Amino acid sequence: MASTRRLAAILAADVAEYSRLMGADEEGTHERLKAHLRELVERKIEEYRGRIVKNTGDGLLAEFPSVVGAVRCAVEVQRGMIDREPDVPEERRIRFRIGVNLGDVIVEEHDIFGDGVNIAARLEALAEPGGICISGTVRDHIGDRLPYAFGDMGEQSVKNIARPVRVYAWRPEGTASVLITSSSSATSNPLPATAPRLSIVVLPFANLSDDPEQQYFADGITEDLTTDLSRIENMFVISHNTASTYGSKLVDPKQIGRELSVRYVLEGSVRRSGDQVRVNAQLINAETDAHLWAERFDGETADLLAVQNEITRQLANALGVQLIAAEAAQPTERPDTLDYILQARAVLFKLRTADIYGQAIDLFQCALALDPQSVEAQSRLALVLTSRVLDGMSDAPTVDITRAEGLVGQALAVSPRSALTHFAKGHLLRAHNRYDEAASEYETVLLFNRNWMAAISDLGLCKFYIGSWSCQNMRRERRIRGYVGSPSIPGRCDQATVSLLQPMLPLLRSDGPVQ
Repeated sequence: MASTRRLAAILAADVAEYSRLMGADEEGTHERLKAHLRELVERKIEEYRGRIVKNTGDGLLAEFPSVVGAVRCAVEVQRGMIDREPDVPEERRIRFRIGVNLGDVIVEEHDIFGDGVNIAARLEALAEPGGICISGTVRDHIGDRLPYAFGDMGEQSVKNIARPVRVYAWRPEGTASVLITSSSSATSNPLPATAPRLSIVVLPFANLSDDPEQQYFADGITEDLTTDLSRIENMFVISHNTASTYGSKLVDPKQIGRELSVRYVLEGSVRRSGDQVRVNAQLINAETDAHLWAERFDGETADLLAVQNEITRQLANALGVQLIAAEAAQPTERPDTLDYILQARAVLFKLRTADIYGQAIDLFQCALALDPQSVEAQSRLALVLTSRVLDGMSDAPTVDITRAEGLVGQALAVSPRSALTHFAKGHLLRAHNRYDEAASEYETVLLFNRNWMAAISDLGLCKFYIGSWSCQNMRRERRIRGYVGSPSIPGRCDQATVSLLQPMLPLLRSDGPVQ
């Protein structure tokens, strides 16, 4: 097998104080360790689609295609070890230390190499017995997807690594909530426990043009859409490189869902004829093979890159709505923080009335009650409270704004790079008629997500009020026309914005500010 490079999540594990345990009872320790590996560790690695690269005597090295899967595996191994060996004295119990990192690795048949592996091994050494240490890269990638509390250990200097490594630690008593993995939960969730909500793979779009040389355009749509979907809050998207392995295969979506541990599959095609291009897309439920949504997008190829960007943007926005609605409709007996957030977002897709705002606020408050530190719950509750004021539907606007300010302040203190929180802050500043500052917040949002249509619209509204709307900032008429009727931006306030912007379209053909 020739050496190859790829991005992987690396899990390194060893036994704490292994030499002491072996000195006290060599044969017994060896047999107990083999049992733990066989009955718990290896099964969990297989369950989360990992691969044991090698055993290291008192531990192992494994790689995973998903960093979320690697962290889930690590936590469930450590939780599983708590209840094992109940009759063994505490000082003789086997306790693992685990490190998880995400990095570029050199892969050979029986080993993997590189700084990514070395860092995982150093993280393992920093972990407490029964604990886990992850790198800052891993922490950034898992975001709020997992209900585990990781303490910040700051930057640590580790052996043979030039730069300090940001380290976060998990301890058995430090979990935010319990994942349900028992057999009783399996009946309510036919997909494996490893399939995250809002998880999707974008299969390579088929080129239906007569000219096979046009495959590059289909590939561009696929890759850009994968990138744009990954920017959506809580979205888990399989990498383009992994998805491309299915490009030439006729594979059942159910099989793809099982193999990649995703709930949704997106497939599509591109047909180019003359100066016209047509893109078809279908969203499929990987559990049932049911088609949830299909849409067709047409464009002119005078500016091929522009039409590719436009079609990708429309697809990403429409898909975001469909996926949130599909997840919110999933029945659940014990809703968690994300369930309540998704339900509230789905409610807000309806025409906004005082009652709709009330329903959404109640659901966001339920989410916050379960996880008071959730940045998303704080930001979305602040956003809907402010929107209710801006739409003139609040019975106590001062109370709503004051509470929203407190929530945004909390969220920004924890997550200063959250696009959602900056969007909520922009709304708050608009409520105070501070349009210059609000515009700055919306511009910050667009640095994180160029396809956030509400941010584009609200930025235009702010610039209109301060008399500095430039077509270069708003990407000209195409962006506004693409916004009108977009299902991703419902609500009275947004519709009012569209009504305001529509008469200005003829003015957008000049590069100067609107007078």
